[in-house]
Amino acid sequence: MRICVFGAGAIGGLVGARLAAQGDAEVSLIARGAHLAVLRDKGLTLKSEEGETTVTVRATDQAADLGPQDYVFLALKAHSLPGILASLKPLLGPETAVVTAQNGVPWWYFYRHGGVHEGRRIEAVDPNGVLWEAIGPQRVIGCVVHPAAEIESPGVIRHIEGDRLPLGEPSGEKTERTANLAALLASAGFRAPVRPQIRNEIWVKLWGNLSLNPVSALTGGKLDEICADPSTRAIIRAMMVEAQTIGEALGASFGIDVDRRIAGAAAVGAHKTSMLQDLELGRPMEIDALVTAVQELGRLTGQATPTIDIVEALIRQRARLAGCL
Repeated sequence: MRICVFGAGAIGGLVGARLAAQGDAEVSLIARGAHLAVLRDKGLTLKSEEGETTVTVRATDQAADLGPQDYVFLALKAHSLPGILASLKPLLGPETAVVTAQNGVPWWYFYRHGGVHEGRRIEAVDPNGVLWEAIGPQRVIGCVVHPAAEIESPGVIRHIEGDRLPLGEPSGEKTERTANLAALLASAGFRAPVRPQIRNEIWVKLWGNLSLNPVSALTGGKLDEICADPSTRAIIRAMMVEAQTIGEALGASFGIDVDRRIAGAAAVGAHKTSMLQDLELGRPMEIDALVTAVQELGRLTGQATPTIDIVEALIRQRARLAGCL
């Protein structure tokens, strides 16, 4: 089995390192810069509470060197996907499955969704349908990323916590390709249950990212701080209630209530959200996938998003002024 991790950053590096260490698949990584140089020279090192492991992996910045894969694990942020389509093409054979591991509303959301919105493209995450046409939604296996990891230094990934990678076909069907991937990830130490309703998992993760990320970036507060302060907690809660109304209008089910979801985020402690980290490092922020796409779905379903609209306007200007769009 051939699997390529496209984007060997924190999560891609974690997945690639564990798969390579397990040894049941031929694993390759797409990386760049100093990170790529270390991967080629010294291998990929994974640090965790269990210890430190270094694995030898095939790493390149030229996907054409690798050829068609059985699975391509897309570990880039959503706004990076349009820019890698030409590079991705050599990896895609007739039966290649593409595992989408991005936060936010996925570009394929309405593929095999059913109902009046079947086949609709989401402009916020897939302008002009370029991803839909270039990748093909029929290739997609949805994946929701719960682990936290960081690049400690080039070639070195630190796994902070978490091991859940729920998977699911957009159609909800049980397929051999998804079952095989789940088994492969499980053998590498992940919990990768196959869910018949992967969009439910997407919404519960999105629930927090939509609200916690921009509020933390606007205030500079860590998770425990913004969840404990009554004013910022009220904003977060209002955004989540608006999002839940949209998700339920589209048929999603939330298996946890708003206050328990916020309490879970607070329990993570003094953690900087990814959006706050991106702001501090001057990197593009995931506004479109996490916030703007939810606004778009709100308009589509006729659900008002007053709090989300205010926060989106503020975080977009903050990103623009900081050069992080």
